[in-house]
Amino acid sequence: MLLTYHKPVLDVGIGVFMSTIKSVGVHGLLVPDISFEETAIAIRDATLHQKIELVLLTKPDTPTERMKAIAEASQGFVYLISSKGVTGPHSTVNSQVQDLIRKIKEATTKPVVVGFGLSKPEHAKQVGEWGADGVIVGSALVRLLGEAKSPEEGLKELETFGKSLKAALPVRVPSQLSVALPKVWDREKIKRSFHFKTVDFKIAGLE
Repeated sequence: MLLTYHKPVLDVGIGVFMSTIKSVGVHGLLVPDISFEETAIAIRDATLHQKIELVLLTKPDTPTERMKAIAEASQGFVYLISSKGVTGPHSTVNSQVQDLIRKIKEATTKPVVVGFGLSKPEHAKQVGEWGADGVIVGSALVRLLGEAKSPEEGLKELETFGKSLKAALPVRVPSQLSVALPKVWDREKIKRSFHFKTVDFKIAGLE
């Protein structure tokens, strides 16, 4: 699963970008700064051609009918943003999420995955009890990598943390939503894949 912004996709070229990420093992794509309507025009055909699942987002203030359309069009799973505002660790989970999960599940049989502000196993347990099929965690992982003394230590920390999140979720979590962490961080392969810098490996603690 790759999360990126729209500009890097356009800078390289949509077709080239999709074929490149497919060649390095990416099976799902999330582009949060492009609207639902624009995905159909800009990138859906390219992802379908490369058999990459295009995951779409819905959020607390998304109108119900639009949310249903997003849930129907999203591939793989539906990404529910837990709250408005900036991302990063939050102390609690927005209680509105429980009702949002219910509404999405009324519209689709696809897994519903909650992200944005989740950073603890307790958060995963809470949304799991509300019906979520999985969680997406970003900032907490970056923090672990940044605090690690080496890339190898960072990956071990990620694996331990990932297992704690999975253990906190109900048993119903589909196995395909599990995250497989690479044994070797092939940053040179990633750098060679594109002609622009998308990742600062030093800041991420991987260099």
